[in-house]
Amino acid sequence: MARYLLGVNFQSGVVEAPMDEWTPEEIAAHLDYYGAIREELTASGERVQSEVLVGPDLAKIVTSDGVGAPVVTDGPFQEFKEWLAGFQIVDVESEERAIEIAAKLSAVPGPGGMATQQPIQLRQVMEQTPADVAEMESYLQTAGGKR
Repeated sequence: MARYLLGVNFQSGVVEAPMDEWTPEEIAAHLDYYGAIREELTASGERVQSEVLVGPDLAKIVTSDGVGAPVVTDGPFQEFKEWLAGFQIVDVESEERAIEIAAKLSAVPGPGGMATQQPIQLRQVMEQTPADVAEMESYLQTAGGKR
């Protein structure tokens, strides 16, 4: 089994109308669809965690030198489409299954019941974090796109 994070941001996919212009029925269908996926993944034992995040207007950036008090600022201030709206962590048998779940999330309905085709970021959770210089160098090679 491998764990994957499926990140959902506010990119609208093929839907141009912002959600505040959707009908209440369209919003309900959108939320019900997510609920059905959550129930399916819970029933199959694949759901580890799923969360919806508050908007960036309530986010904070924390930096610290490890000595003094941390510096806390408002932010981040990305474009709306870059806001991380929520995520799911699934524990699945294969990357193919994780892609299948991500595809279901991408097909969440929007106005008129049309699939939004919202981009879903799929990232495998590392089984073990780098513990020494050699492991970190190896990780940085793959993180930089070299495979």
